Amino acid sequence: MPRFPSYDGTGLAYRVVGSGEPLVCLPGGAGRAVSYLGELGGLSAHRTLVLLDNRGTGSSDAPADPSTYRRDRLALDVEALRQHLGLERVDVLGHSAGAGIAMAYAEHFPHHLSSLVLLTPALRAVGLSPTEADWADHLAVHEGQPWHADAVRALRAWSAGDDSLTNRLTAAPLFYGSWTPEAQAHAAAEDAERSPQAQRGYSAEGAFSPGHTRRALTDLSIPVLVYAGGVDPVSPPHLVRQLAELIPDARYAEQPGAGHFPWIDDPDFLVKHLADFLTRPTS
Repeated sequence: MPRFPSYDGTGLAYRVVGSGEPLVCLPGGAGRAVSYLGELGGLSAHRTLVLLDNRGTGSSDAPADPSTYRRDRLALDVEALRQHLGLERVDVLGHSAGAGIAMAYAEHFPHHLSSLVLLTPALRAVGLSPTEADWADHLAVHEGQPWHADAVRALRAWSAGDDSLTNRLTAAPLFYGSWTPEAQAHAAAEDAERSPQAQRGYSAEGAFSPGHTRRALTDLSIPVLVYAGGVDPVSPPHLVRQLAELIPDARYAEQPGAGHFPWIDDPDFLVKHLADFLTRPTS
C-alpha cells in the first residue's frame, strides 16, 4: 500500500483501486480498517477509489499522541492526503463514522472539496441519534428470523457495555438487510479490522460541536449526496433525511431493505446511485 507522512509525521497508508477520477473514501467503525469497504460493491468500475486507513488502523501507524484519534482531528489527515495526492480539490465519501470525518473536513476545508457523499452516516456530529423507539421499530423488522432473540439479547448486553466479540458477532445480523453468506463473512472480519484505541479516541472530549458543524454544512455550495439504508438501525432514514435537509440542495437517496452496509445488501443498487451522482455534469 502507498504511504505518506501526515501533518504530525504519523505514517498513513491507503489503497488505490479502479479507474476514473479519484474518490477519497473514509472508513468508519469507528476505528475499523478500510478493508471492510472492499470496492464499495463495484464502484471502482466508475471511479478510482483512494481508500484511506485512518491512523492506528489497518496498515497506518498509531500516532504518538492519542488525542489525534479524535474525529475532528482526523480531518487533518484527509487534508494531508489531498496534499500528498497533489489535488487542488477532492471528491470525498465517508461511511458511518467516516462520514463524521468527512463532515469535519467539510467544516474546516470546504474550499478543497469538489463533492461529498455521506453514506449511512453517523449522526452525532450534527446532534442526532436514534431513539429507543427507533431501535424498537428496527428490531421488529427482523422478528421471526431464527437468530432474532439471541441477537437482541447480545445487542442489549453490548449496549450495557459488554462489547465482547461474542456479543458483537451475535448481534451483527441486526446491522444488515439480510443475513446472507456475504453479510456473515463481512461481519466475521470485523474483529481483525478493529482498533479499540482508535475507536475510543474518535469520540474523545471535544470531538463534537454540533452547532458549529450544522452551520458549516448550511454554508456548503458543493454537490452533496446523503444516502440511507432503509432498515439501518445506526442511521435511521428519517434522521438521515434530517441531515440532508440541513445542506443546501443536497440529494437524499434511500436504499430499500439495506442495513448499515448497503454495498453488501445490494451492490448494484448502491453503485448505480453513487455513479449517477458522481458522474453528474460539471458546470
